[in-house]
Amino acid sequence: MDLKINDAWSKMLNRLTSWLDSLIVNLPNIILASVVFIIVLILSKYVTKLTWKLLKKSSLQKSMKNVIAKLLSVLVILTGLFFVLGILDLSKTLNTILAGAGVAGLAVGLALQGALANTFSGIVLSYIKHIKFGDWIESNDFSGEVIDIDLRAVTIKQPDNNLVYIPNKLVLENPIKNYSTTSQSRVILSCGVDYSSNLEFVRDLVIKTIESSFENVGTDKEIIFLYTEFGDSSINFETRFWITSTSSLEVLKAKTQAMIAIKKAFDANDINIPFPIRTLDLPKDFRKNI
Repeated sequence: MDLKINDAWSKMLNRLTSWLDSLIVNLPNIILASVVFIIVLILSKYVTKLTWKLLKKSSLQKSMKNVIAKLLSVLVILTGLFFVLGILDLSKTLNTILAGAGVAGLAVGLALQGALANTFSGIVLSYIKHIKFGDWIESNDFSGEVIDIDLRAVTIKQPDNNLVYIPNKLVLENPIKNYSTTSQSRVILSCGVDYSSNLEFVRDLVIKTIESSFENVGTDKEIIFLYTEFGDSSINFETRFWITSTSSLEVLKAKTQAMIAIKKAFDANDINIPFPIRTLDLPKDFRKNI
């Protein structure tokens, strides 16, 4: 028993001595590797600041600038790590790390497909010039002002001041209506008048009312007035005109203003906007059966 203990103790001392000798021999490499790694960390911070300065005047979104700066910083650190492993003569360890990183990356990629899709979609959206901070957009049945674009979702503020977070993937894959890409928007208003109305007079009155209710309307682009159908209770028409606007909220306000003005004009000229009427045809002997 004592011999086994002595033998084990002797082997342990030999191993410790071997490690100590290796440490002493490789001490210059360890010191050099530590200095290189510290320099790499400092360099990565400098690269991040330099990237922010270079991208400050670019048209990229803030989130995209942050992503680029972080990616360059990580790239610098990984490059420095490879140098450190080379200085320490750990090429076999480097190969093992790369193989393990490949397997781990595959597993993580399969587990986070949705998150990675949103991340890459966020990067693409940051490059698209048709959607940026402050734009009024409509996407996935939500409309509002774009206040943020990150690697997960596009954040829009609705007219009721509520925030909606739409995953980047859905925004990229579905149609986007951007009211801010043009300086003008068209207002479309539908209504109906009584069958006894003078249709030419109604047309001229509506056009005159819209021209007097909005500035610059009808100067650059014509006000369109069209009768669309003979309805059940009215002759229906549609009028279209342009306003200076970059949001759907302004379009709704203009539509409300036009409705109020047209209703006042119709009331002043005894023009009736009929509501649906149902006529019941009863047999002559109806009351006898009661």
